[in-house]
Amino acid sequence: MESCNTESSLDLPLESLSLQPFLQSLHKEQWQEVRLGEVAKQIVSGGTPKSTQAEYYNGNIPWLNTKEVKNCRIYATERQITELGLCNSSAKWIDKNSVIVAMYGATAGKVAINKIPLTTNQACCNISVDSEKANYNFIYYTLLDSFDRLDQMTSGAAQQNLNVGLISNFTFLLPPLTIQQKIAEILSSFDDKIDLLHRQNKTLESLALTLFRHYFIDNPNRNEWEEVSLDDICLKIASGGTPSTTIKEYYCGNINWYSTKEFNDNFLFNSVQTITENGLANSSAKLFPKDTIVIAIYAAPTVGRLGILTQDSAFNQAACGLIVDETQCSKEFIFLFLKNERKNLNLLASGSAQQNLNVEKIKSYTLALPDKNSLHCFNIQAKGFFDKIYNNTKQIQNLQAMRDMMLRRMFESVN
Repeated sequence: MESCNTESSLDLPLESLSLQPFLQSLHKEQWQEVRLGEVAKQIVSGGTPKSTQAEYYNGNIPWLNTKEVKNCRIYATERQITELGLCNSSAKWIDKNSVIVAMYGATAGKVAINKIPLTTNQACCNISVDSEKANYNFIYYTLLDSFDRLDQMTSGAAQQNLNVGLISNFTFLLPPLTIQQKIAEILSSFDDKIDLLHRQNKTLESLALTLFRHYFIDNPNRNEWEEVSLDDICLKIASGGTPSTTIKEYYCGNINWYSTKEFNDNFLFNSVQTITENGLANSSAKLFPKDTIVIAIYAAPTVGRLGILTQDSAFNQAACGLIVDETQCSKEFIFLFLKNERKNLNLLASGSAQQNLNVEKIKSYTLALPDKNSLHCFNIQAKGFFDKIYNNTKQIQNLQAMRDMMLRRMFESVN
């Protein structure tokens, strides 16, 4: 496992957890099989206000979409609804610290804990846990460990769906409340650190963008800078491709292959799917080098979303890769330029069924290239921010892997 430079406050307290004696104390006879509905005060789905009614949206009520349910804690939602939208739909308030399960869509079977009161769409199953019977964090980690079982429970023709009834009847082993609390405390210590690192990254990302705007947007000399296209300052700009999904020999290889839904305006480490050398050779997918900037060019809401490859990788045709000519500028400069231009890029997108960019539009997109001195001063400071974000993101990956390993060990000890 790659080590990262971190503050001592982020060191994992593995020794103090005394895990081995604790794991040995998890006697199966203390655990009882229960249904999820037996330990819940209520289990309900949400609802969606009519999308054609503008007055139902952009209010102050958080409204969660299932695509935001990604085995995480929810502190804010991408969209908000109004009181009018709430009253005229089946959306309903969900208590803080409920456990939310995505029932269908790309995130089906994934879970979240809402750290704020909120409302959700109808594809979310919202579980308000009875604190006298179960610890909500323990229920969350139980469902997190049960993704494969939940996935196998899905049913439906066009898409694979869960439902409130299936989730209410989901059975699992429940230990005494004191054991639940101990397990939740151990596993939550990982997620507490992950949350801290995410918050640090948000601050660093904001500082980096502020620095970019100070140097290159608010600069009174920018009218004197040379206008160039992205193609002029990149060694290569090209889209990706997808190996045939009907040929299984093309997948599960050792080459990272990303879809645009994985782009998160951050460094990209491990893709959900991988492809083989054979898959790469027999498709329009291309291998792009480490430090390539990738941008989503198809379909809202991902158009303009970015990533930076941390190793040689491929991606699908809905993305475009930019290999920056470091003799002219830096990847940090181009990344922040594209992030700052996202609204304009979305306006540039065109298409009937969905809003799209394309490679030619990216290549011909123009910018004012700063003087070498301004770029040099900016690069020194920006690299510091990006290096810290990289280290934090790498540590988040490590913490998640260690948490999941601990999760498996705990539940395997009683199965």
